[in-house]
Amino acid sequence: MDQGIQAALKGAVDPVLAQAQIPGVAIAIQIANEPLLTLGIGYQDLGQTIPLSTDASFYIYSVTKSLIAAAVLHQVSAGCLGLDAPIQDYWPNFPVATPITLRQILSHSSGLPDYGGLPAYHEAVKTTPDAPWSPIAFLEVASQRDLLFDPGQGWAYSNIGYLALKLLLEKVTGRSMEDCLDELFFAPLGLRQTFVATSLHDVTCLMPGYTSIFGSGLENMAQRYHPDWVSHGVVVSTAAELATMMHALITGQILDLTLIEQMAQPVHSLGSHPPLQNVACGLGLFIDTASPYGRVTGHNGGGPGYSIAAFHFSSLAGRATTIAAATNRDGDNVGIDVAYAVARHLAQG
Repeated sequence: MDQGIQAALKGAVDPVLAQAQIPGVAIAIQIANEPLLTLGIGYQDLGQTIPLSTDASFYIYSVTKSLIAAAVLHQVSAGCLGLDAPIQDYWPNFPVATPITLRQILSHSSGLPDYGGLPAYHEAVKTTPDAPWSPIAFLEVASQRDLLFDPGQGWAYSNIGYLALKLLLEKVTGRSMEDCLDELFFAPLGLRQTFVATSLHDVTCLMPGYTSIFGSGLENMAQRYHPDWVSHGVVVSTAAELATMMHALITGQILDLTLIEQMAQPVHSLGSHPPLQNVACGLGLFIDTASPYGRVTGHNGGGPGYSIAAFHFSSLAGRATTIAAATNRDGDNVGIDVAYAVARHLAQG
């Protein structure tokens, strides 16, 4: 990347990192028909002695949901699943009796509860970060609690919903989520550092990610936090390979564009969440329906150690552009703030 462009982007991003007290961030920019641009800003370590590498690996956390949604829609296109069929049609002993369609689960309008607000969950992550709950234990949260609302009559973010989709995908295909995503994304796109993590042994490659969830100041969680604490499964990737995946998905290289239109069709509006002007939820994607940069589609992710964002801007300075950002400290949507800082700079030419 040109030194002048690097310096300008660093100038745009540094204030975001400073405000959030983030050591560093890896950024990748995919502009239509141009080579991928990658940039590391800041440091890998808290002592600020090791520059953050552009090929650093990290958990993409909930951006994994976009990949799961794409895999489900791939099965829809093959005639193996129906978007408006109840999950119970394919999973008769699903732990919730009320019929819930796949479309409702994909769009978080199912009413399925989540575990994010449970004190027992947070205590378990803190005290036994290497011993995650089993999928059955996560599903018990849904079976032991009432639906938050009648399916289709509200909106509530549900990791348990995406755990259900992951397990359904494995039931229908007879294959692991890793195999499904490898066939759909990783192999066709030639990704070498992207995979589904299932053990601490898998993730010795992770860049240090700093968090205070363990209670004694900032600590590196990379070899402490088991990936199965992300109930629906979690992908490890780099900023470059994440940008490649999101760009390929939104531009129709993974699924037919008619399916992408369904993914990007707003189901529920969440209002303004700066820097996004008007956020809506589709099927595994968030959409900014009032952006000055055309239609903006993508997903963010966050968990111990990292804050992630991958968004496609349909008209950023007149060109389709995908930006991925991964910080090495957790923070409140700071990955989105970085991605939008980059977008604002690119829009100014």
